[in-house]
Order: sequence, then structure tokens, then C-alpha cells
Amino acid sequence: MSAPRLEIDLDKIHHNARTLVEQLGNRGISVTGVMKSSLGSPEIARTLLRAGVKMLGDSRLENIEAMQQANITASMMLLRSPMISQADKIVTVTDLSLNSELGVIRMLSSAAKAAGRTHGVVLMVELGDLREGIMPADLNDTVRQVLCLPNIALKGIGTNLACHSGVSPDAKNMSELSRLADSIEAAFGLTLDIVSGGNSANLDWALSCTNTGRINNLRLGEAVLLGCEPLHRQPIEGLYTDAITLIAEVIESKAKPSQPWGEIAQTAFGIKPPAGDRGNMLRVILALGHQDVDPDGLQGPNGIAIIGASSDHLIIDSGEFRLKAGTEVRFQINYSALVRSMTSPFVAKVLTHTSKNRLL
Repeated sequence: MSAPRLEIDLDKIHHNARTLVEQLGNRGISVTGVMKSSLGSPEIARTLLRAGVKMLGDSRLENIEAMQQANITASMMLLRSPMISQADKIVTVTDLSLNSELGVIRMLSSAAKAAGRTHGVVLMVELGDLREGIMPADLNDTVRQVLCLPNIALKGIGTNLACHSGVSPDAKNMSELSRLADSIEAAFGLTLDIVSGGNSANLDWALSCTNTGRINNLRLGEAVLLGCEPLHRQPIEGLYTDAITLIAEVIESKAKPSQPWGEIAQTAFGIKPPAGDRGNMLRVILALGHQDVDPDGLQGPNGIAIIGASSDHLIIDSGEFRLKAGTEVRFQINYSALVRSMTSPFVAKVLTHTSKNRLL
């Protein structure tokens, strides 16, 4: 079988998704399945829908189009703030989008009117992580203007935490989002269908707090696919953390000095190699590099340490393992490694379902 490759266990993904859908459903929270890290895989999309996910979200229109061409009929949410240049396509391909710019929403309104469609909008609120979001003090004025736009339906409000600045979802900021939802409904005499509290980083809060307030939606990707929470990268109880595994092949295995010789400058990626002479060691090279994956997001078997990587080569200290050329090494991956390897055309994707493998 070709390498490098991702082995994707659909049964484990189904279990993770179903478990989270049920646990959050008991708290009145629905799950939007985030597809961007799987490159809009129709097989993974179908797995999430079978597990009870009601809506799918992606940050790339190309992925959403790929799912629709594969006859995925779920409601589709555009997760990244829309680009004006894509307004016409957005209103025809997606059902709703996350927004924070009035000028963009006005263009979506014009595009939706021209297409004879109504486009749903979720207004994103800034609650401290300093990525996208309307400042809370400006929210009512934004709502007032959005409600006047033709062919735009205000579906709700949401926020994003822990992505840019690492701000954790907690009782304080989630209560603030609930308060803002109540305030909008009281001020404008409407009902918000969606109050989206955030992403997989919200799970600790959502599953442990006594009161989830108005939060009725979370956008989950990492927790479903990798079985861990993003705040501290800890496994989530009851979920599989090995639903997706990266396999690479050894292309060289030799005893070499642990320290380079000659005048030392920067590496291909601008990093100076670490100092420290350990004498001769078995240095193993795998056919995998920065072009395929984020090497910092790989965790090898016990006893194997990653020394470094270039564009096409991953260098490891194999310790007591005597790995010959042609041997395969399996790695667990974090979210960064998953995103890059899923989008690499040089990494094969192999789906496992009922003990049968097939190439994507």
C-alpha cells in the first residue's frame, strides 16, 4: 500500500460524533460538523450525518461544492467570514454564513436578491480572542441594519474562542453571549434560532457546567476526528484518539554522528539544529516532510524521537528499533498535522470501514 498515507477509521469517527451529539443533545446543544480538516470528504460527511449531526460547516466553498456534487444534502454553513468576491457563489452554494462585516452582508443581500434566494446570517461577536467578531457595544446597531436588508435572514449570533489568542470558553464569556442573545430578542422582538458558542474548545465548559444558558450550537471538528480537546490537547473520555493515523515509509537507515560537522548556518526552513553531541546514533529518514505535514504535530511510537524535517524528509532517532528501508512507521497526529496532510496531494487517504480499506 502506498505511503505516506492517512488511515481513516470511519467507525471510530462515527462513534466519536455520535457520543458528542448525544452528550450535547442532553444539554440542548446541536452539533455542526466541521469538514475543513477533512477536505470536505463525502465519506466523512455521510458518517457525521449518520451519527446525528444536523448541519455541516466548512471554510472553503470548494469543499462545500465537492460535498454537494457527491449528493450530500445537509444544510451547509460557511465558517470563514465571506469574501465579497465570492458573494454570488456563497448565496447559491451555502445556506448560511458566519459574518462580522456589514459591507459584506450588504453584498450578500444584493447577490441573494439577484439569485432569488434568501441567505441566512449568523453574526459573530468578539468576546476576547481577537479574531473575527463585532464588538458587543456595536451589536445592536449591526442587527438593526441587517434586519433592513432584503433577502437576508438573521439566524443567530455566535462567537469564536481559543483559535487565535487561546482565550478559553468559560462561564463568563458564555454567559455574555447568552445575555447578548436575550438583549437582541428583547430589543427587536425576534427569536434567534442559533446561539453558537464556539468550537471543540467549548466541550470542557459545555459538558461540565450546570447551566449552558442560551448556547444551543457548537461547531465541532477536532474533537470528532481526533478525540481530544484543543485547549490542552487532552483526550476526551469515551472517544477514540486514533481514528486517523499517518503512516510513513523508511527510505534510509544508517548509523551516523549525532552532530553535524562544518560551518553551521540555517536549515532549509530557517532553523538552527540543536546542539548536543550524543555520539553515533541510528538516524532514520522517512519519505515525509513539511510539504506533506506539520512535523511538530506528529507523535511516533514510544522510543522513537523526531530529530527534524526538510521539505521531503523526516529524520528520526529510532532508538532501539532497527528500522530498515521499506519499513512503515505509524504516527498519531494533532490538528495542525491533520489539516496539512489532508490537503497534501502526496498523502494518500485510505478509508477503513467494516475492516475493508479503499482509496479516496
